[in-house]
Amino acid sequence: MPKRRSNIEIHVNSNVERALRQLKKKIEREGVVRDMKRGVYFEPPTQKRRKRLMRAIKQNFMRMAAQGLLKL
Repeated sequence: MPKRRSNIEIHVNSNVERALRQLKKKIEREGVVRDMKRGVYFEPPTQKRRKRLMRAIKQNFMRMAAQGLLKL
């Protein structure tokens, strides 16, 4: 799997705390931390598929809840 190269830019005006929060959100959305953790240890292909499936199920569940199709 090729590594993604992404340029994350945050412009800092005067509020450093706000810029740091924005940076953390962008890094989380890009999946940088998840990719770094994935490279630390070996994960069998079956576990990778299972994690991907569970993530897709959770995302669909949250999407349905947000659209009001699901009553919690």
